[in-house]
Amino acid sequence: MSEHHENSHGTFNSLMTGFALAGILTLIPFGIVMMEPSWDPSVTIGIIMGLGAVQIIVHLVYFLHLKRSTEEGWTFSATIFAVVILAIVLAGSLWVMHNMNANMMPMTQDNMGALPALPAGAEHGAHGASHE
Repeated sequence: MSEHHENSHGTFNSLMTGFALAGILTLIPFGIVMMEPSWDPSVTIGIIMGLGAVQIIVHLVYFLHLKRSTEEGWTFSATIFAVVILAIVLAGSLWVMHNMNANMMPMTQDNMGALPALPAGAEHGAHGASHE
């Protein structure tokens, strides 16, 4: 029983491996966005979503210690459930972002002139509060 308890939290090396992988999987998308690559934005989105999915798997394996073994069948079931939820969240996020992009009016100089003028004092976020 104590042997199972000692191994259930992972070793220092496995935790540091998970930490390093999580850091790398965070820095790569950040670097891609900051570089502003010339390729199609859908490629950038695909890379970011893919690396985000890999990072979730890294968290499940290295930090939540979900493994595929016969004695830990429930953790494998939880992993499958997490993958299904991950797919729903990623697909839903892409669907919402696509629909917002398709249904939003593009902001151009022509339609900016049609916007109503701001009331006096609203330029700096006064929100009706007196700052005197």
